[in-house]
Amino acid sequence: MSRLNRSGFTLLELLMVIAVVGILAALLLPALGFAKGYAKRSACISNLKQINLGRHLYSDDHNGLLPIITNSGPPLVWSDYEIFMRSYVGLKGNPSPSDKLFACPADTFYYENNDYVADSLHVQSRYRFSSYAFNAGNSFTVRGQPTWPGIAGRKIGSIKEMEKTVLVAEVSALPPFSWHQPVRAGHVNNARNVVSFVDSHVRYIKIYWDAVNGHREACQDDPPAAYGYKWSGD
Repeated sequence: MSRLNRSGFTLLELLMVIAVVGILAALLLPALGFAKGYAKRSACISNLKQINLGRHLYSDDHNGLLPIITNSGPPLVWSDYEIFMRSYVGLKGNPSPSDKLFACPADTFYYENNDYVADSLHVQSRYRFSSYAFNAGNSFTVRGQPTWPGIAGRKIGSIKEMEKTVLVAEVSALPPFSWHQPVRAGHVNNARNVVSFVDSHVRYIKIYWDAVNGHREACQDDPPAAYGYKWSGD
């Protein structure tokens, strides 16, 4: 009898084991969540670097010009660039949701008229099956004059401060909100997004949104200089 008692666990010992497992889980889960988020951001950075390389090849073949987007209206004005770029990143045929290069792994929701929608943009034809947006706000014109900043149709050499000028960014940077640090709001000041720049580097940055003039999107205005990026090419 005493030998059997010594080989088993007491209730107190079982409770202690459960407590230790709970503490370890509490310590490990945030680290696992961070690692998962880092992997998604790394995938987006890699995608945008490849897209940026395709932009170089496209511009080399078109006298230094960036793609020109006709006034097709949102959201296509930001996503039509993919049609021009596909062959330069090794893709054939029409855009499709199987084009992983244009799919951000964190793209799992968006906002429609400020309402949360649990779906991906890169599975939708109206976004050309792309999680990424070309900085083409200048395609919106009134009497032939751009109403938003952007660099569509510009010559690379005409763009000032290429290291600060946005080329292609996650679509979520335009309003902005963040796929990487989500909160239930369609417009958030300092939302974190992965952004590529005209000089080809890619960064994970904060996007400025003017809450005072909250009817405007972030991409309609250049941010304060301290943010280190801009939408306009001048």
